[in-house]
Amino acid sequence: MNIQTVRFLPTRFFTLLTAVAVGTLFMMTTVGTPVFAQSGNATPQVQTQPKPKPKPKRGIVGQQAPKWETSKWIGLPTGKKSFDINDVKGKVTYLYFFQSWCPGCHQRGFPTLKALEKKFRDKKDVQFVAIQTTFEGHRTNTPDKLEVMSKRYDLKIPFGQSKGNSGTPKIMRQYRSGGTPWVVVIDKQGKVVFNDFHIDRDAAAKAIEKLRQAPSPSATATPTQTPAPAPAPTSNTP
Repeated sequence: MNIQTVRFLPTRFFTLLTAVAVGTLFMMTTVGTPVFAQSGNATPQVQTQPKPKPKPKRGIVGQQAPKWETSKWIGLPTGKKSFDINDVKGKVTYLYFFQSWCPGCHQRGFPTLKALEKKFRDKKDVQFVAIQTTFEGHRTNTPDKLEVMSKRYDLKIPFGQSKGNSGTPKIMRQYRSGGTPWVVVIDKQGKVVFNDFHIDRDAAAKAIEKLRQAPSPSATATPTQTPAPAPAPTSNTP
């Protein structure tokens, strides 16, 4: 090793040491320093997200069908001025909630109702009922639309109009319906056995036929009210 090499050795060593220090600082800046290292001996805090609240359950399957809250009826049986759940005691009842401006009601709801009504038209132990449950568009989904819908689909069944000129009508809260269209099937005992936005017409026909075979009630069943808050209804469900 000559004198020139010995003279420049400290300079090269210092340059290497500086590079290592800069690299270490860069890594710490990029990766970041753990929280617990910055806070001394403090225990790191872990933030947890609150669990989402479960969505309210729609429908009342398994419960007695509540009374029908209506302000108007058309197409009632001869001699009847009103119509309610007690008037269908001992019958299999197909209850249909709709709104006149609801696309899903016209695309699937009413066609299914019409097909089933035609199939069971002569069966005295089967009753079809349509109720306009107006929870929006109160200036459009009005009581005069009952006659319009009845004629449009040639349905000679009771058509009712829910009570109230604003907000969600009581009948929807009682049945905890999801919106419109909404189908409810009630057995001879007055118990709700099905409710949903739609029902397959073939499956519905088989279910109704099976329910017809059940014996009629021997005692009067008292409708059970369901005051629990219902989920927000959805309109125009396809």
